[in-house]
Amino acid sequence: MKYRIGELADKCNVNKETIRYYERKGLIKETSRTDSGYRMYSEETVKRIGFIKRMQELGFSLSEIHKLLGVVDKDEVRCADMYSFVSQKIGEVQQRIKDLKRIENMLNNLKESCPNEEQLHECPIIESLIDD
Repeated sequence: MKYRIGELADKCNVNKETIRYYERKGLIKETSRTDSGYRMYSEETVKRIGFIKRMQELGFSLSEIHKLLGVVDKDEVRCADMYSFVSQKIGEVQQRIKDLKRIENMLNNLKESCPNEEQLHECPIIESLIDD
């Protein structure tokens, strides 16, 4: 089945500009046009945009997704390369989790320093942040 850009956008839950952007960035292939100038997209493009959106949900940037698509499209040993790429991403996610835990602990310490007296002019949280 073939889709015009608006139909593709609706099917993939993105806007037309997103599709055009993906084309400019090489995430999806430029497609052929009808004699009247309409872009016509295949079911393969629907799947590819679905892949892009799913990878974004998993925290991959468009730059990383572009690299992944290069593996998917061209690489002869794509399973090994995909494994390596995903392993690296796991390390990045684990580091982010550590950073977020550290921030959570800092915020909990700040919260505990507050006597929770709304009428106080000098807030211990503000004072602590200013002094650091």
